[in-house]
Amino acid sequence: MNEARQPRPEPAGPAVPPSAQVSIVVIAYNDATLVGAAVRSALAQGDAVAEVIAVDDASTDGTGQVLDRLAREHGRLRVIHRADNSGGCGTPRNDGLRAATGRFVMFLDSDDVLPDGAVDALLGAALRHGTPVTAGLCVRRELPDPREVPWQPDLYREPAVHAPLAGHPELVGDTLCVNKLYERAFLLDHGILFPDGRFTYEDFVFTSRVLAAAPSLAVVPDQVYIWHVRRSAAKQSISLDRRDVANWEARIEAHRTSVRILADAGHKRLAQAARTKFLDHDLRMYVRELHTRSADYRREWWRLTRAYLAGFEESELRAAAAPARWLARVLLASEVPVDADRLTQLAARPGRLLPPYVRDGERPVWSRELPGAELDGLDELPAAELPVTIDAAPVLGTRCVLRLRVRDLYGRVRAAGPAAVDVELYRRADGRPGPVHTATLTPDSAGTAWTAETTLDLGALLERGDRGAATPVPWDLTARVHCADGSVLEGALRAVGPGLRRHALLSGRHGLLLVQPYATTGGALALRMASGLRAAWRIAARRLGRRT
Repeated sequence: MNEARQPRPEPAGPAVPPSAQVSIVVIAYNDATLVGAAVRSALAQGDAVAEVIAVDDASTDGTGQVLDRLAREHGRLRVIHRADNSGGCGTPRNDGLRAATGRFVMFLDSDDVLPDGAVDALLGAALRHGTPVTAGLCVRRELPDPREVPWQPDLYREPAVHAPLAGHPELVGDTLCVNKLYERAFLLDHGILFPDGRFTYEDFVFTSRVLAAAPSLAVVPDQVYIWHVRRSAAKQSISLDRRDVANWEARIEAHRTSVRILADAGHKRLAQAARTKFLDHDLRMYVRELHTRSADYRREWWRLTRAYLAGFEESELRAAAAPARWLARVLLASEVPVDADRLTQLAARPGRLLPPYVRDGERPVWSRELPGAELDGLDELPAAELPVTIDAAPVLGTRCVLRLRVRDLYGRVRAAGPAAVDVELYRRADGRPGPVHTATLTPDSAGTAWTAETTLDLGALLERGDRGAATPVPWDLTARVHCADGSVLEGALRAVGPGLRRHALLSGRHGLLLVQPYATTGGALALRMASGLRAAWRIAARRLGRRT
């Protein structure tokens, strides 16, 4: 068993104010360049923080020395140096929890930060409502964009107190432990700890233990945690490193354990909601990447997933969103991997269902080979929720032309009567909308597809601050199809055609435009944009540097 050495004596510092009630536990392993920012963001929370406990999990890169230097400067910082690396995040968090002295505790990872006012927002609600657990909004900040995506935003739109928790199955969707404030006595009295050692997705288990025991939970709409996502980092975080099928196996095991905890505590409704969440979130996320994996990975992934889904109840499948439950039905219907590209498109957000569009009698099914994989509920879906496929082929010459093709879907699109399409562009970093391009749709002779063509105003997408930047600006594209019956079909554009490559276009406004249409992991069309000769040189130099 890994043992933690006793924390070093706390340096003399200013007296802790009587209002200080929160201990913040920061865990770190080989993160010397980032841990300082995490610790400082915790210390900057103000007088509500009694102490910051940093647990160095036997780092070898100088992380411990960075923490010791900070401790000499800040009297509220204590450092625990583990003698052996635990192999995961659970053990160092448990060490910090046991060493904490505050009435409340919260957790922070070394590569993330707390925004200003996070502790005050959580503590204020906890004291007002007397809840043992208080949660707030976490934001995923994609670096280096930076693009910010709220995590489970529907749970945090308004202040609320949820009691009893068994009546709020939606809470199982937020499996994070770091966007919450816990009453320390509540955790210790119920024996709620993280799984020790090398246990991937320890948050799942810890959060289920909390939900199983907590009588109530308060939520605040405030942003209380910034989760940094560095996809280009040399070493990916546990949650991002999904290249090995062992990661999926670990996720299934963590999820299975979480469901068992809720069921054993008598929370059948929460356990069922957790399984539905697995379909809507976890399954879709991994299927979206399945086409990028090797044949060996796919075979093992398919075997593991089928074995787990076999234990799901039909009611749990039906409770999932249509694309998610259809994915599950295909997996259960076939013993071997099939249709990876088609599954990827359906798993995207929003999902796109590619042909063939086959019926077994009156039932829409996945294919003639898999008549048991019923696309149940498709005929009853509202038009706005149909997983319609809109192909977009970029053609770049002196301008950027999009050739669009809207596919029928079991007769539902034809019945609506597609008439026109709006192509909308959104700057990924901040969601800023670009110009809207509208085109008239023309049906083909068979009435199974509708086509249109529109020219994108690329020059209008770049702001003054974008000119000459070394990092191209990404833009996402969506489409709204207006139909004769008044309905509107919405979806991301599916990237097709030979135009998915880098182009250099002359521009009267910018001199030179660098454009790269590309397909996202889920197959949607997106653009990377930059302008000017200086940007071209910077991008070329950066690419050359990567190769040397």
